[in-house]
Amino acid sequence: MTEPSVVLFDGVCNVCNRTVNFIIDRDPDARFRFASLQSPEGMALAAPHGIDGSQPSTLVLLEEGKAYTQSTAALRIARRLRAPWPLACALLAVPRALRDAAYRFFAANRYRWFGKADVCRVPTPEIRSRFLSV
Repeated sequence: MTEPSVVLFDGVCNVCNRTVNFIIDRDPDARFRFASLQSPEGMALAAPHGIDGSQPSTLVLLEEGKAYTQSTAALRIARRLRAPWPLACALLAVPRALRDAAYRFFAANRYRWFGKADVCRVPTPEIRSRFLSV
């Protein structure tokens, strides 16, 4: 069995929490595990890759010992979800500099557009086992 990939996310970002729910709903084989970047587990996983969990500005995908960030992380996650989401991988043909510029613009405005929670999300009992920290 392949080791599950880990998605690190900003636990107080409303759009990030919705993204986690989106992934869970389209990942019936539970190939992804989750941790907020602000959690001790998230920080410990992010640190070896030079990612500061105390200042989350990107979604992080840890897969096969590598860390992917920004648009590449999002597209690599999409490729492993239920159809039609793997089709989004076609966007990998767009130069990464352009994809990441759009990602950074969105990330810089996410709190203003979607709000911010006071605390990190607490998963429901049904999906608690998919989280590395609660």
